[in-house]
Amino acid sequence: MKLVKLLGVFLLTLVFVAPAGAQEKVLKVGSLGPFTGPAARTGEEFKKAINMVFEEIDYKVGDYKIEFVWVDSESDAEKGARAYEQAIVKDKIDVGYGGWHSWVSLSCMEVAAKYKIPHFFAFGVGSEVNDKYNADPEKYKYWVGKGWPTAFKLSQGYVDALEDAIAKGIWKPEAKKAAIYGVDNDWGRNFGNSVGKQLEEAGWEVVSYDWVQLGETDFFPLLNKLKRAKVALVIGTMSDPPSVSAFTKQTREVNLKSLVVSDGLGWVGEWYELTGNFSDYILDMIPQWTTPKSQEFKAAFTKKYDFEPGPSTAGLCYDTATFFRKVLQTTLEKYGDLTTENITKCAEEMVIPGELTLTEGIMMKEYKYTRETFPDLVVGNDYYMFPVIQYKGGQPSMIWPPHVKQRDIEIPAWAK
Repeated sequence: MKLVKLLGVFLLTLVFVAPAGAQEKVLKVGSLGPFTGPAARTGEEFKKAINMVFEEIDYKVGDYKIEFVWVDSESDAEKGARAYEQAIVKDKIDVGYGGWHSWVSLSCMEVAAKYKIPHFFAFGVGSEVNDKYNADPEKYKYWVGKGWPTAFKLSQGYVDALEDAIAKGIWKPEAKKAAIYGVDNDWGRNFGNSVGKQLEEAGWEVVSYDWVQLGETDFFPLLNKLKRAKVALVIGTMSDPPSVSAFTKQTREVNLKSLVVSDGLGWVGEWYELTGNFSDYILDMIPQWTTPKSQEFKAAFTKKYDFEPGPSTAGLCYDTATFFRKVLQTTLEKYGDLTTENITKCAEEMVIPGELTLTEGIMMKEYKYTRETFPDLVVGNDYYMFPVIQYKGGQPSMIWPPHVKQRDIEIPAWAK
């Protein structure tokens, strides 16, 4: 009889205890990025920065375990959208986060809208993302904010810095002639067209616009053409390290007699290993490791992964991932459960109108949206701001705006 009673207690224990272990709450996050392909180095920094953010809380928000599904865009709009849809349908993600390219954002916006999955803080900067959102805010409200404002809101800094150098007599170009180059996609054309218009408004003649394919590494024909045109300024952007480093080296190999802006040269941490002293005097516009918290992150990242992170990649990703983590924590506290519907509600009621912001970041003072700026972040000295920097000897120095300037711009002998 005792044996029967003991067996009964054991069975009851199984009935009441076993289900508790089986009912662990899991939130699946689809993290979008270029994890293979020409921008895989950026994707690698993203993944490592995201892991650092969520390791701090042991991948737990309240009683939810946070599980990441890595969605590889391969830097391709169609492949990215297909992978993102598979993550929703097959992997059953509850929410999305991140991304790098504008063209991937545009295709994945459709997928997020179709399945009503909120997706936070992709870096796709192109104005086309803004245009799509503004054409139907109700449909595209699920694409919750860009982690990088539209190019023209930042690129004016280059023009202001150059005009200041001319006004002070530091730079005396023979003629204000400029050439625009860039990767042939939404990002490259958006940046190039924006800064071209801003230069023209400042009295510059833009003599050419040249677009190159993602992954291109032979720029000799283009650079020789620009050399013959005798332009004082060559300004543009490319989004993959092989292209950027090849372009940088070849400007000196053809003896281009122009001041060069390479927006995004320093996006990856080992930019100097890729370019060496060929990068001297080039201008860029990226955040810097200027705060104690950012320097601590850089040191921790380097120690953990044995390579230096880029401030525009791992640094900004760390901040947007921290903001995303804060969104999840706020959703749980305010709405009770981490469901897709509640996370969407937090986005609509808290993030978009600027009720929920991030002031705990390492790269910017405050990340904030408003209904007027959305899907862009607020841009300004106390919010989102990139300084113009100039490289020399592998070191960047801030040259603009005045309140952060470390030194004046230095004009190389060949560009005087």
